[in-house]
Amino acid sequence: MKKNLLKNDGVQSLIASLVCIVLGLFIGYIVLLFINPTGAGNAIVTIVKNFMTYNRPQAQLKYMGNTLVKMAPLLLCSLSILFSYKVGLFNIGAAGQYCAGVALALYTALGLGWSWLPCMVFAMLAGALLGCISGVLKSYRNVNEVISGIMLNWITLYLTNMLLTKVKEETSPYTLVLNTTNPNAVLPSLGLGKLFNNNQYVGLAIPLAIIIAIVVLIVLEKTRFGYELRATGYNKNAAKYCGMAEKRNIILSLGISGALAGLGAAMLYLTGYEQWQCSTSSVPGMGFNGIAAAFLGGLNPIGSIFSSFFIQHITAGGAYVDKSMYCSQISDLISAIIIYLCSFVLFFKTVMNRGIAKSEEKKARLEKQAALSANTEKGGDN
Repeated sequence: MKKNLLKNDGVQSLIASLVCIVLGLFIGYIVLLFINPTGAGNAIVTIVKNFMTYNRPQAQLKYMGNTLVKMAPLLLCSLSILFSYKVGLFNIGAAGQYCAGVALALYTALGLGWSWLPCMVFAMLAGALLGCISGVLKSYRNVNEVISGIMLNWITLYLTNMLLTKVKEETSPYTLVLNTTNPNAVLPSLGLGKLFNNNQYVGLAIPLAIIIAIVVLIVLEKTRFGYELRATGYNKNAAKYCGMAEKRNIILSLGISGALAGLGAAMLYLTGYEQWQCSTSSVPGMGFNGIAAAFLGGLNPIGSIFSSFFIQHITAGGAYVDKSMYCSQISDLISAIIIYLCSFVLFFKTVMNRGIAKSEEKKARLEKQAALSANTEKGGDN
C-alpha cells in the first residue's frame, strides 16, 4: 500500500510552519495597508529581505552575521522550551532563566575577571538552579510550573539589575563594555568572523548552538534517559509504576531546560554584541520568542534551528522599515503577529491529520463498495 507522504510528521510540521509564515506576513501586510497604504508593499518586502536591503555584498554579509549572532541564544531558548515540553512541562520560566544566565555571565566576566569558559558554566548553573526550583515545587508540592516560572521571571529580572549595577558604567545604566574591560571573557571567533566581512561578534556561539540542538535530539530520541523523561511527561503515575523516578525526572528536565536558557544568554552577552541595561523593567523577549521558535520548528530540535533563524531574521528586518511612514513600533508589531501565529502549528497539524483520516475513510468505503459490486456481478454471471 502506497504510503501517504502527508502523514509524515516532518512534512506536516514543514507545511504547517509555512502556512503560519504566509498568514503572518499577509496579516501584517493588511495592518500596514490600514496605517499607510502607500508604502505597505515596500515595508513587508523590506522586513522579509532584512540584510539583503543593502546593495554591497560586504554589508550584507556583516549584517547577516549579526542576525546569526542573535539566532544562537534564540535557538537555545527554543531548545529549553522544547526539552521541557517533550516531557509534558511548559517552561515559561525560560525568560527568567535567561536573565539568570545574563547576571552570572556578565558579573563573573566584568566583576571577577574570569575567562569565557567558566562564565558560560556559571551562566548554565544559574539557569539550571531556577529550573530546579520550579521542578522541586512541581514534584513535591504540585505547584504548576507556569505559575512558579512567571513569578521567578520577575524576581530574577530585578535581582539581575541589582547585581549588574555593580559592574555598570558610571554615566549610564549599561554594563561595562566587555571587549575593553575583559577581552579574555569574549567568546573565541574561530575564524568565522572573516566569513562575514570581519564581523567581530560572529564566533563560537553559532556552531555550538547547532551542535547542542543535535545533542538534544539524540538525548530525547535515542537514549534511555530521554525515553524515561518522555514517559514521565506522558503519564507520571504510569512511569512511577514502571519503576521510574518521576520526581527526579521532572526536576532534571526543568533543570536542563534552565541550563539551556542560561547558556543562551551567555552566548549573546559574552560576544560583546550587547550590554545589559540595569534599569530594565521588562523581562527579555528572547525567552518568550523561544516558545514561538519551538512550535514553528514543529517541536523538533533540527526544525528549531531554521525557525530560530527565521524569527530572528524577521525581527531584525523590521528595523529597516521606513520610519517616515510607520512608527518605530511597527516592526515589533509585524514580528509579534508572525510569532503569535506560530502557536497554531500544532492546530494546523491536527486539521491535516483529520482531513487525511476522512479522505482515507472515504477512499476505503468506495473501494469496499466497488469490491462488493464486482462480487455481485461475478455471482450473477455464474
